[in-house]
Amino acid sequence: MKIMFNKQAQSSATTTGPAFRIRIAELSAGYAGHPVLHQLSAEIMPLTATALVGPNGSGKSTLLGVLAGVIQPTAGELHHADGRPPAFVPQRGAVGDTLPLTVRQTVEMGRWGERGAWRRLTRQDRAVVNSALERMGIADLAARQLGELSGGQRQRTLIAQGLAQESDLLLLDEPTTGLDPEARERIAALLTDLVTDGVTVVHATHDLDAARSADACLLLREGRLVGQGEPGQLLTPSTLARIWQPA
Repeated sequence: MKIMFNKQAQSSATTTGPAFRIRIAELSAGYAGHPVLHQLSAEIMPLTATALVGPNGSGKSTLLGVLAGVIQPTAGELHHADGRPPAFVPQRGAVGDTLPLTVRQTVEMGRWGERGAWRRLTRQDRAVVNSALERMGIADLAARQLGELSGGQRQRTLIAQGLAQESDLLLLDEPTTGLDPEARERIAALLTDLVTDGVTVVHATHDLDAARSADACLLLREGRLVGQGEPGQLLTPSTLARIWQPA
């Protein structure tokens, strides 16, 4: 198993940009004797939105966890082009509704990696938090409790927390699941804008509309990569039928 930040890719980026933001080669991962991912090989290009597509149990969340560094591969290689550590936004259900946190406090947690959990935020930290709140259109909700928010508002709060980490790589687990159509469209538009602003976005989804709005897709089934490419070429009826057919 090998995990590295690829300095060579970054040095060549001074004139032409890195050839990839993430590269995985023969990567496997799982949990305590339960293998989930099996020998995946793929590249994620910088300044793109990449959708991880597949049915429940296909390994999307596990792959995101590996890319985020919270799950260690059991075999293979993971290369990151040199940059800041990724910002990982989990599923909304991973953050309890009953936590006594305001929107601002939730977004401020994105600064803990820089400042530590118990140190006072600096003026610069507060400016970053304010910028993330404004960017997600939730500055007017800053004093509201998480449990008082709609699904779309809560999702934008979690993305704002990710933005507060000031990473050029944003990883999101099912960012539009459970949202109404208007909220899904708003989140999709925000992710497109983030790519334009210089962020590489990788998101897991089984929402085919969200996948079709991405620049690239990785198709997963039972922990194996079964296709990668542009959504228009990859998300065909025959391919999707094969991915979602019963094992």
